[in-house]
Amino acid sequence: MIRNQQALRNVVRRYATATGPQARASVPNYELFNQRLTKARSTILENKPLTLAQKILYAHLHDVSSMTSAPVPGESYLKLSPDRVAMQDASAQMAILQFMLSGMKQTAVPTSIHCDHLVEAYEGADLDVARSWQTSREIYEFLQAASQRYGIAFWRPGSGIIHQLVLENYAAPGTLMLGTDSHTPNAGGLGMLAIGVGGADAVDAMADIPWELKAPRVLGVQLRGKLHEWGNPKDVILALAGKLTVRGGTGSIIEYFGDGVNSLSCTGMATICNMGAEVGATTSVFPYTPSMARYLAATQRAAIATAADAQQASYLSADAQVAADPAKYYDEVIDIDLSTLEPGYNGPFTPDLYTPRSKMSDTVKTEGWSDKVSAALIGSCTNSSYQDLSRAASLARQASARGLRVAEGTEFLVSPGSEQIRATMERDGIQEAFEAIGAKVLANACGPCIGQWNRDENPVVKNKETNSIVSSFNRNFRARNDGNPNTMNFLTSPEMVLGAALGGRLSFNPMTDSLVDAKGQSFKLEPPSGDELPTRGYATGRTEYEPLLDHQPSKPIPISPSSTRLQTLEAFVPWNGQEFSNTRVLVTVQGKCTTDHISAAGKWLKYKGHLENLARNTLIGAANAALEGQVNTVRNAISGLEPSVGSIPDVAMSYKQAGVPWLVIADYNYGEGSAREHAAMQPRFLGCNMVIARSFARIHETNLKKQGVLPLVFARPDEDYFIFAKDPHELVVSTHGVVGLNENTPTVQVTVERVQNGKVVETHNIECVHTMSADQIGWFKAGSALNLIASQQKAAH
Repeated sequence: MIRNQQALRNVVRRYATATGPQARASVPNYELFNQRLTKARSTILENKPLTLAQKILYAHLHDVSSMTSAPVPGESYLKLSPDRVAMQDASAQMAILQFMLSGMKQTAVPTSIHCDHLVEAYEGADLDVARSWQTSREIYEFLQAASQRYGIAFWRPGSGIIHQLVLENYAAPGTLMLGTDSHTPNAGGLGMLAIGVGGADAVDAMADIPWELKAPRVLGVQLRGKLHEWGNPKDVILALAGKLTVRGGTGSIIEYFGDGVNSLSCTGMATICNMGAEVGATTSVFPYTPSMARYLAATQRAAIATAADAQQASYLSADAQVAADPAKYYDEVIDIDLSTLEPGYNGPFTPDLYTPRSKMSDTVKTEGWSDKVSAALIGSCTNSSYQDLSRAASLARQASARGLRVAEGTEFLVSPGSEQIRATMERDGIQEAFEAIGAKVLANACGPCIGQWNRDENPVVKNKETNSIVSSFNRNFRARNDGNPNTMNFLTSPEMVLGAALGGRLSFNPMTDSLVDAKGQSFKLEPPSGDELPTRGYATGRTEYEPLLDHQPSKPIPISPSSTRLQTLEAFVPWNGQEFSNTRVLVTVQGKCTTDHISAAGKWLKYKGHLENLARNTLIGAANAALEGQVNTVRNAISGLEPSVGSIPDVAMSYKQAGVPWLVIADYNYGEGSAREHAAMQPRFLGCNMVIARSFARIHETNLKKQGVLPLVFARPDEDYFIFAKDPHELVVSTHGVVGLNENTPTVQVTVERVQNGKVVETHNIECVHTMSADQIGWFKAGSALNLIASQQKAAH
């Protein structure tokens, strides 16, 4: 039996390794997945009915024979063998720098790098791509050389956004992928379990290390009926975000089911899964449907569709018992009637503030939001499918036929998701329809969605004026898109964005309100129409945007010692084996603190491969609870150190130089948002040893663990957090329980002393909770997960 299990594991690894870089995914080994699933069912699962998410997870267990009982959601950890890794250029830099220290000769699983984050939207399309080569050539050449050395598919700038390219080329039903971007779950629209992670997690998979995930709950969302003529799949996730909030999906996989599922296109389901990240979900997934088969065939993967067709009932959907009694098998069930679902607007400043279109006009008045729309933006990884763009273009054609352009003072920008989409959009007249009403078509890249938007000369940005923009993006944190903290971004569907561009006001309802044409006559827009897939197939696009598939194992990787953009990593110092003592509180964070607040993007993206330079932006967006919410301002706890009052990174650096350890006290859902591991690496680099929060977002908590920072949660979050809200610079923290840290003993005692004029004036003993597994404790002791991997590789060779 042991010999057979070992043979099975070897087969799994051979399948996952494949042979070098791939232009498209190969047909999944469903026979192997079913063997593993059958083994899990007959042993630890006791033949209980399973949801789809559970099937895919258990089919990817690294070694089911080592497990003695069924995983407990929220408690047990799963060790998994992913099939694939995908990385975008901003996060890939640090992931590659870490992988270089692992000792591996090539990636153990098929891996791709997609250059989409470093292209700034300014003049449009090709001009912006050309400028990105001027400003980021060093990064592109580094990533290309690393791709060639390690056998990674390299997609050049201008080829498209990572999630659209994965959907078009690499996603396959029933497989498991890790992606170094929080919106990786986009591929769930094609039945893939795609999970956003930090770069160190990606390195695990790339280095043939089992990837660890806390067993998730499964939240079932039952879809009924069919969207009405103005409806868009985006409205499903906008409404769901309003129900769940940004924390409601934490620790859960969202699984969609019901008769409404078959009415949705594959790309529409991808939109829904994409924004599941905004409710904190581990990932989102749909069962295999005919629309997925059609999409696979249209994107030259008919062989995968044929193989998946045979797996629809047994592997690529929930068991029949689950469908018959969802409430019994899902941890929670939410019911959504598509036929009554209104278009929604989510925002401003948070993706879970939901307003249905019918209430939007009144809400604009009561909330005092700026009614004038200064910019309308369609595209990004969330809504740039052919179906989305063709439906929006049908509205644009109605307007241009009446002699209309976008409203005066409203900028209209379109971001195609890939070169394939751009070329098809151009061939089928969609681009012409947009440009006829005043659109500027941007590069096939993330652009404004992630803050790569050169809007500096616009008065609303230059003067930090309050203004509203409407977008089909997925995230809208304050100052994210254009650097102006007073820009309010409302997330909605492409159809509603087009309506806002024409009407020029948030209060304009394109379903009911009238426009005035060039002849002064009023008219109403007819409902949008468009095709799920292009009737003539997808256009190929330009050959220079095809992936580079050039494995050269001896290829040198260029990193200049004088570079300000790239810096070879040095291993973090291992834990000294002692309790933490004399640790100072750098800041008590008040309210929402996303990874954007901890490690800003925008102009800082250029330093993603240079930890020392990037550390200068650490927590610059955080509000200090001790200073009435002042942003990026703290008091220095050490007399004589400068600055006495200064920016958070400056004070943190002064502690580092003086050898003073420090920690962060954080509010609820600390680290929500993107998957960027820099938000963990930067504090670690500056000397942070702990973060104590009221609660964490999943990816960020894991990233802290990976980098050797101890994440703790208050056992009494609504009481003990406030001890740190008054003059935290006076507090000195020590621990009891770090020595002997154990996965079976989840508590760590923290002693907090308030010191004034050299005397302890009050003492608090606080109970905190950790979620560290045995492996994660190993990372902590080694100083980081990478340190442990490197030591294991060294021992093996």
